[in-house]
Amino acid sequence: MILAECGLFCLITSIFVLLHLLDQSRIGTTFQILRRHIVLHGILLAIASLTLWYAFYINDFSVWYVANHSSIDLPLLYRICAFWGGHEGSLLLWCLLQSFWMIAIVMLEPYVYQKLTFRVCLILSVIALGFESYLLLVSNPFLRILPEIPLNGIDLNPLLQDPGLVSHPPILYMGYVGTSVSYAYALAYLTNRACFSSHWADRAKSWTRLSWAFLSLGIILGSWWAYRELGWGGWWFWDPVENASLMPWLCLTALIHSLVLSSKQKSHHDWSVNLSIATFCLSLLGTFIVRSGIVVSVHSFATDPTRGLFLLGLLATATLVSFGLAYVYRQPHLADRQTKHMLKTKLL
Repeated sequence: MILAECGLFCLITSIFVLLHLLDQSRIGTTFQILRRHIVLHGILLAIASLTLWYAFYINDFSVWYVANHSSIDLPLLYRICAFWGGHEGSLLLWCLLQSFWMIAIVMLEPYVYQKLTFRVCLILSVIALGFESYLLLVSNPFLRILPEIPLNGIDLNPLLQDPGLVSHPPILYMGYVGTSVSYAYALAYLTNRACFSSHWADRAKSWTRLSWAFLSLGIILGSWWAYRELGWGGWWFWDPVENASLMPWLCLTALIHSLVLSSKQKSHHDWSVNLSIATFCLSLLGTFIVRSGIVVSVHSFATDPTRGLFLLGLLATATLVSFGLAYVYRQPHLADRQTKHMLKTKLL
């Protein structure tokens, strides 16, 4: 069986598709070419995900990730859901959902906002490139166990063998990943304030609401799962991993209200930008907490610290670049406003 190698090839090819897209955008390209690249990228990640799913289905214990999160006796439903039951597979799911958001934006946004959509998709491509590089370099789910293939796997964590595993992680991740969309709109606005100031908030508003809905439902399902497993007062619901999702949810809730003002009254743009950046950075922080092994939790991925360092680097880069842009591009605006205020004071 060479399915794992096919999945790895698709993952590597998806990275090269993003690199080619970013290179083409540097020298100028059309919206149609952008759309083709985004769709091709999504198809490649879908094929990579299907190969890993099939490895679980046929109990291919030569794949290290399958051998560590499945077994012959594991029911089929949990074998399929074991795809996101560990660090590597859940990160592949993250990348797949990111591609879904990108395809939805490039396909559903009105043609009249083509310039804004183009820039948003380029920013999302950079984010996707960072996560897929992380997946390939330090969290590869397609590694083989050779030459001695185990006859059976270690099995899935018993706490995860629950119907909650079917719905909670994908829906929660959909909300987590969705925070990158409002972040991309905010950066697009910052890098071309004059062009996008009139409609960036209006376009970001609907996507932000959708992300909020997914994240809210994911948190509710996680709470229900914890209550059913451990009862009222169970420490699962109150542990750091579970509460990590509440931080971006709170910022996302505030962002929805701020975007309404930015869209209808053309005000509070600075608030909307800062909340968009903070929401995405808190999502990255939550991801770092879950996957770095920095906290003890029944459903954290306590793994190699080098993986946490990579995520910490992504978090630091996103925070410094975005808030740096917000500060640099905001200064002329603040200076103009201060000058107007001083002139008005003198006239009075």
